[in-house]
Amino acid sequence: MKTDTRPSSAGAKAFYNNPKYRGWIYQSLLLIFLIAFFYSIISNTLSNMAAQGIKSGFGFMTTSAGFDVLMSLIPFETTDSYTKVFIIGILNTILVSIIGVICSTMLGFIFGIAYFSRNWLIKKISIIYVETFRNIPVILQVLFWYTAVLTTLPSTRDSLSIGEAFFLNIRGLYIPRLIDEPKSFVVYIAIVIAIVAIFFLRRWARKRQDLTGEQFPLIWSSLGILLGLPLLALFIAGVPFHFEYPELKGFNFQGGINVIPELMALAIAMSIYTGAFIAEAVRAGIQSVPHGQTEAARSIGLKERKIMSLIIVPQAMRVITPMLNSEYQSLVKNTTIATAIGYPELFTVFAGSALNQVGQAIEMMFMSLAIYFALNMMISFIMNQFNKRVAITTR
Repeated sequence: MKTDTRPSSAGAKAFYNNPKYRGWIYQSLLLIFLIAFFYSIISNTLSNMAAQGIKSGFGFMTTSAGFDVLMSLIPFETTDSYTKVFIIGILNTILVSIIGVICSTMLGFIFGIAYFSRNWLIKKISIIYVETFRNIPVILQVLFWYTAVLTTLPSTRDSLSIGEAFFLNIRGLYIPRLIDEPKSFVVYIAIVIAIVAIFFLRRWARKRQDLTGEQFPLIWSSLGILLGLPLLALFIAGVPFHFEYPELKGFNFQGGINVIPELMALAIAMSIYTGAFIAEAVRAGIQSVPHGQTEAARSIGLKERKIMSLIIVPQAMRVITPMLNSEYQSLVKNTTIATAIGYPELFTVFAGSALNQVGQAIEMMFMSLAIYFALNMMISFIMNQFNKRVAITTR
């Protein structure tokens, strides 16, 4: 007696031909392969390390570093642990990244918009800036600012100064330090309240404009709130702040804040370099807006400044934002070139100086890679959220 197997084979074929189930199979096989691959690498690495007498683990993080760090945003001594060195590297990386993102964005938008200026000189300056700085490797620009500019500044006794508050010399820029007193929390609370008030004011102004068509002076109102509330709190609390000014004592300045030349060179070079790429992104975004938008705005009597700020740039942001995301991430990754001039960011101070002493390359490189990955994923998340807000919504 023959058994008909066609229904079961047809069912298996239908199961395999289903894209959903077939995708599960492929993904499961890929996951199994990746697990086996990484397990093989890790087990072989641990075996080789054990054979060579190399210790593994993260116990070294609690041992004393035994070396000093050029710049630290938190108190640090040579007896502190490698954990603190790791934190200092992260903070210094974030600091130069924030400075670079802010300054490069400002430069990029200024020169990107200047490309469309009717003034011949301004337009040519924009073109020269973009074509010059984006075609010179960023590490050469860092070395130029550090060796050819900042290290040629005068000594501390012959510092360039602005009044008795700002001093620039071969050891960096010295600026006053703001010292807060016990009642300063009143001002900080006022700043938080002002930010929250501006947030709700912005939502109200948008709803008001949607209902009435009238534009609310949001920028000036926000500035008034952001400055007015803290100033009011400042006087109520009796000005609970004072400045600590840098003073020349002996061969160096004491007091104030010292912006080291390594930070200045890295921030300047990366801002100018990344700003050139952002300027090109801004130019492309503006050109993507149909020219009819400009003509329509002119026909109703809007000035060029209003056309650019209210009509062109908001529409161009849907093209500019994805490119900004890429440039910001590149800027964070480019901070690793700071090792060329000794700025103590994460790669220099932890994956460099600390690694040379400890020798546990796998753990330390893994930690460094994880931080850079996390920073870039954070930037990607923020920019993707912003991109959703500026994207054109369709039904």
